[in-house]
Amino acid sequence: MKIKDPIKLVIPKGSLEQATIELFRRAGWNINVSPRNYFPTIDDDEIVVARLRAQEISQYVQSGIFDVGLTGKDWILENESDVHVIDDLVYSKVSQSPARWVLAVDGESSYHVPEDLKGKRIATELVRFTRKFFAERGIPVEVEFSWGSTEAKVREGVVDAIVDVTETGSTLRANGLRIIHNLLTTNTQLIANHGAYKDPFKKDKVQQIHLLLQAALEARKMVGLKMNVPKDRVDTIVGLLPSLNAPTVSGLYKSDWFAVEVVVSEEVVRSLIPKLLKSGAAGIIEYSLNKVL
Repeated sequence: MKIKDPIKLVIPKGSLEQATIELFRRAGWNINVSPRNYFPTIDDDEIVVARLRAQEISQYVQSGIFDVGLTGKDWILENESDVHVIDDLVYSKVSQSPARWVLAVDGESSYHVPEDLKGKRIATELVRFTRKFFAERGIPVEVEFSWGSTEAKVREGVVDAIVDVTETGSTLRANGLRIIHNLLTTNTQLIANHGAYKDPFKKDKVQQIHLLLQAALEARKMVGLKMNVPKDRVDTIVGLLPSLNAPTVSGLYKSDWFAVEVVVSEEVVRSLIPKLLKSGAAGIIEYSLNKVL
């Protein structure tokens, strides 16, 4: 039976949308977005979902229009939103590293530190935060809002520098820009309205979402391995395995061979599998994981 007051969840619309939907899928929730409907559907009667631009989510969670949401730390700071920050969720469409807001100038300019921009013009979407950054350092600058194509404005002579978000820096380099300072490291945060988080049902549901999202993120770094091992090589094989816990070892039916199963970091697999084969393991299977708790 549908509950009377489901929790209201808002997810970021735009560049992070598909990564967010995929993260929820791995956590156990299927979110479906239709181009004909503003509100996505989710296979959980205790949750209703909406999509908004990340820039405005924290304001609506603070006001209580939504109970819980995912948005960037940068936009929480920019909006000076008073919300309950539950946890960092480091994921993105490009890398597994947090994004950075950086101060960038023309690669051939004489600017090398923020102080060099005294009296200059800077374009950014992160206006309030950028103004505060320079004011705290006593550097007078003119900061203006950028409606887009921010990287091109330096090369076109519209502004002297930009404050822009980057994960790898490749777009800035491709536009002939040079990073001279990191202003802020940011990532997606799970946030809740203070009032909603005091409600026992909603707090419990938010904590469930938090637990399973983190489990899905942890699983992205891990894989499972299964293999068959002859009895006289079990100790050698187990000694090679960097597992979360002791591997599972069980005897095969009417055989002197054993089945060994383990969860390991994905980054070690390419070097580990050849070692396992050389040490006598056979029938090695690697499989992905949805959640690691």
